[in-house]
Amino acid sequence: MESTIPAQEIKRRGISAVDEALRAGPVHVVSRNRPRYVILSEEQYQELVRDRRSVSRLWDRILSETSEEGREAADILGQVKEERDSWER
Repeated sequence: MESTIPAQEIKRRGISAVDEALRAGPVHVVSRNRPRYVILSEEQYQELVRDRRSVSRLWDRILSETSEEGREAADILGQVKEERDSWER
């Protein structure tokens, strides 16, 4: 679950307002009635970075395995599906 907090609330209450909102997940900061920022806990950030690195490594591997003739889209999609399935285990 995600929280939304007005920037004015952060100005008024300080970091305690953010700490409280982070208990429910990422915090969307709204300024002038528009979403402006997203605040993540360190744990959430590290998970995001890990996932991003995993995807990057997958694409690096897929591209390095491509032969001179290229690969069929179905082969690439199959490899991506296998990798995603392994993340869910």
